[in-house]
Amino acid sequence: MGSAAPPVSCLPDVKGGTPMAQHVLDLLKERGFIAQMTFEDELYEQLKNPTTFYVGFDPTADSLHIGHYIPIMAMAWMQRYGHRPIALFGGGTGMIGDPSGRSDMRQMMTRETIDHNIACFKKQMSRFINFEGENGAIIANNADWLLDLNYINFLRDIGVYFSVNKMLTAECFKQRMEKGLTFFEFNYMLMQGYDFLHLNREYGCSLEVGGDDQWSNMLAGVDLIRRKEQKDAYCLTCTLLLNSEGKKMGKTQKGALWLDENKCPVYDFYQYFRNVEDCKVAECMRLLTFMDMDEIAELTKYNDERMNAAKERLAYEVTKLVHGEEKAEQARKQAKAAFGGNAEDMPSYEANGADNILDIMVGAGVAKSKGEARRLVEGGGVSIDETKLTVNDLTLSPEVKAKGSFILHKGKKVHINVKL
Repeated sequence: MGSAAPPVSCLPDVKGGTPMAQHVLDLLKERGFIAQMTFEDELYEQLKNPTTFYVGFDPTADSLHIGHYIPIMAMAWMQRYGHRPIALFGGGTGMIGDPSGRSDMRQMMTRETIDHNIACFKKQMSRFINFEGENGAIIANNADWLLDLNYINFLRDIGVYFSVNKMLTAECFKQRMEKGLTFFEFNYMLMQGYDFLHLNREYGCSLEVGGDDQWSNMLAGVDLIRRKEQKDAYCLTCTLLLNSEGKKMGKTQKGALWLDENKCPVYDFYQYFRNVEDCKVAECMRLLTFMDMDEIAELTKYNDERMNAAKERLAYEVTKLVHGEEKAEQARKQAKAAFGGNAEDMPSYEANGADNILDIMVGAGVAKSKGEARRLVEGGGVSIDETKLTVNDLTLSPEVKAKGSFILHKGKKVHINVKL
């Protein structure tokens, strides 16, 4: 991500943490966050009072990605309505790996790798979540209570509340039955349920919030608390961000849409949202920004070229939240320059005297390999300044070298100022 996070100054102010007039569940519904929830009427009453809730994150990488974004935004909204979030990092469950949504077994990670990833997550989340004040977020790591569990005691105390028959009907397990599900992974649901129980006992946490692919695991935790503790417990899942074809959004040509600028450059992040489908702009604004609903409706009411202004606003607002205002403004200028011809504001690349086009394309991030770069050239999708390249033009001409720089174009949307 960008520079050090501001004190959540970019989020809507809820003075003193006092809930606004609108109920937070009504707000989350209106903006399209909620996929499913348990005991809706009870939960509605519960959330009229300050409530401690948690969202879990398995630290499988050293950066959050766009798939984490919606639950984090739900956390931020709920915190501003007076509720207290717990960010639970799966230092223990991360050593098992969640089988949900997987057709294969996740790679096991070392304790050192997990701890490093958790540190990265904490830093990134500080842009969205306030960790200070009366309802400041709590940081928890389930390694603190899972890694030293006595297995026999755990089975006697917790295992008796889980039905194997019922577990096997869960979607996260059914997808794996044909290829094989290890007992190692089968324990994941018990561990996640135990997390909720521990947080309930330690902090009075009564609500779990997560992605909709976690529904089965979350239900297990709710059921465990209600049966074992005889207490109220709830779960709420957030919608997944899908494109018009029903596939998860958040993939670029270079891979996942990471929130760390070292894994996904700020300009690429901005351009991803600048180029979303027209039909998804309003939804992205509702879920990924704190823009007012009336303003969203006004900006996205068109079905013509005026939607470009809405896309630019979406890209700017999301980039500002993730990377800060300065870098969002820089990305916006770069995007305008790329289409308006102002080379100094474009993304730039120092070629350091290289004269092979394929090497330059790989170095500038336009292609992952020289083979891919060659295919792009063969397909007619690469130009230098105004001249389209062919496979016979893979070495810079003396004229281009003499200029000391040129604009490298890939298709209509990627433009880089290459300095020799």
